Amino acid sequence: QLQLEESGGGLVQPGGSLRLSCTDSGFTLDAHAIAWFRQAPGKGRERVSCISAGGHTTDYADSVKGRFTISRDNAQNTVYLQMKSLKPEDTAVYYCAADPFPYRLCSNADFGRWGQGTQVTVSS
Repeated sequence: QLQLEESGGGLVQPGGSLRLSCTDSGFTLDAHAIAWFRQAPGKGRERVSCISAGGHTTDYADSVKGRFTISRDNAQNTVYLQMKSLKPEDTAVYYCAADPFPYRLCSNADFGRWGQGTQVTVSS
């Protein structure tokens, strides 16, 4: 079920920054765990980060800890992924996904609602 919408991807040089946005015109995100995933060519899907309903807890893949920050703006019904110190290995299609059931933790969320993805390319 594809109803989330990602934006903010693009081409950036190594060391640069991007901010990805995830929103949904027909689904209120604030009561749901939201995660960012990525998939590079020839590789499996990796969960990059997750934020719980209410934003009280977050988690990050080891590969992005200290460089990426997930946050949510409930007034804008948007979840962001701020990416800094980007590396070529961060190149991938980035997807946001929502747990359709409210108030679950990231650790037991079932991400059944997805966007179509946004391409991030890190290259000089």
